[in-house]
Amino acid sequence: MKYDMKPFLDGCTALGFNPNDEQLNKFEKYLSMLLEWNEKFNLTAITDPKEIMVQHFLDSISILKLEHIAEGSTVLDLGSGAGFPGIPVKIMMPGISLTLVDSVNKKVGFLKEVIKHLDLKSTESVHARAEDLAREERRREAYDTVVSRAVAELRVLAEYCLPFVKKGGYFMAHKGPGAMEEVDQAEKALRVLGGELIQVKQIDIPFSEKTHMIIVVRKVNKTPVQYPRSAGKPKKSPL
Repeated sequence: MKYDMKPFLDGCTALGFNPNDEQLNKFEKYLSMLLEWNEKFNLTAITDPKEIMVQHFLDSISILKLEHIAEGSTVLDLGSGAGFPGIPVKIMMPGISLTLVDSVNKKVGFLKEVIKHLDLKSTESVHARAEDLAREERRREAYDTVVSRAVAELRVLAEYCLPFVKKGGYFMAHKGPGAMEEVDQAEKALRVLGGELIQVKQIDIPFSEKTHMIIVVRKVNKTPVQYPRSAGKPKKSPL
């Protein structure tokens, strides 16, 4: 099915991005797959094509305005769900190596189909919990950037994400209007886990009235080996 991609293209222009025809084609294919698979099981509560372009696609790629993700770098998207923000970022920056991680097997299956149909090179979808995956030697402190969107409050999310980040790399979280409150509550957690807050940036997403914030944390020290704690503990008793 063909979709009118003009709202997405106009939004990209407003954000300062200029996707080529191949990239636009991949976004359209991705949109089609999202809507088709969403009829089988819940991938997204948003089902209007324009709203998907705005609230998912434009919101995801807005992270690139901060310029902490470089072509050729390694990126892990934790709790990727239907592929946000990882897949839109990969379409816009095809040179990154992308790992998508989710604990729900059906979503991982969807992501594998997207990777195949969009012919996304150097991209993998992994079915795992962060608490287990961070124990794997080849994954721990192995990524230049870890991104996450709408997974958990910051002090919990930091415990899941920072163990994967290389020293000198970045952890970036998409958040809503409560971002500053979460930052205040996460001060101890970031310090313990080896992170340092760099910035909290509000980005106005075209055609959206919601508050879109991106929290950027730099990894300045190695994460102690006991983190992340075993399944459930980070959420039950946050640092």
